[in-house]
Amino acid sequence: MRIRATVVAASGVLALSAVAVPAAQATGGTSYSPSALAKLVQAHQGGRSAYTAATGDDPGTPYPLDLSFSGVQVNKGKPIVAGTTTHGTFPVTYKVTHGADVDIHADDFLMDVEIYRGDIDEPANELFGMDWPSCTDTSATTATCESTIDVFAADELSNADATTWKAYGFAIALNGQDPSQGDWSKIGYAEGDHLATTRLQRLSKLTVNAAPEPVKKGKTITVTGKLSRANWDDGEYHGYATQPVRLQFRKKNSSTYTNVKGIKSSTTGTLKTTTKATVDGFYRYSFVGTSTTPAVNAAGDYVDVK
Repeated sequence: MRIRATVVAASGVLALSAVAVPAAQATGGTSYSPSALAKLVQAHQGGRSAYTAATGDDPGTPYPLDLSFSGVQVNKGKPIVAGTTTHGTFPVTYKVTHGADVDIHADDFLMDVEIYRGDIDEPANELFGMDWPSCTDTSATTATCESTIDVFAADELSNADATTWKAYGFAIALNGQDPSQGDWSKIGYAEGDHLATTRLQRLSKLTVNAAPEPVKKGKTITVTGKLSRANWDDGEYHGYATQPVRLQFRKKNSSTYTNVKGIKSSTTGTLKTTTKATVDGFYRYSFVGTSTTPAVNAAGDYVDVK
């Protein structure tokens, strides 16, 4: 398990700031999250850290670790869809290639692939998994790895996050050093940016009701419903306004829906239209989705035609 933490600048000195989600001890005995430790390494590469500010000593500069990432895929290439309150876990797979002297299975070797949006130096938001990656060697210098991205929508997301995110990977070989007071010249570090992209989407919901039922053959029925989606700013679901939605129908003994007509949701997301009932069957609304909101089909509502 992992600690969710970030590194923030305070009067030119780096400090750890915990985020209010489940916490646990990181591997190797350090309480740093990997993202926080990566930023701490980057600070040392730039010649400044909390350690140097406190002591005035030169702790050294991390050496370039012989390791690279490839073949990164987030959530099997599909968008990450999140509701308002549920915790979602999404898979990440990748390959690492490393030098023969790099032990990626060491207890104090930290490696991860995260996603972020915005600028890598000052990301607008970052997401990573609660568990460390699991890697299987495919040769003496290559391995395939599996990890996750954990999403706590209520704590971590705003509506602005419904966009394209980039994947970023890093690896840190502590080699027995304590990052708070060790010799940083003995710590190895590698990173890779723009390894892949993924999209975050706001979960959509769609309802339908066809009435009256039963109905006489050839008579008009009214089909109502509502299209809504998660609002990550307030933790509620709100109607999705003026979106194209299709009314569809399938006969009682068929498994295929066909389009009846297209309409648009109202300014509050409600749906309403009429059609003539000719045979028994199911009516539903279907939404094709947008870049920020996934496609969704309502469960069919059965109408008995007399």
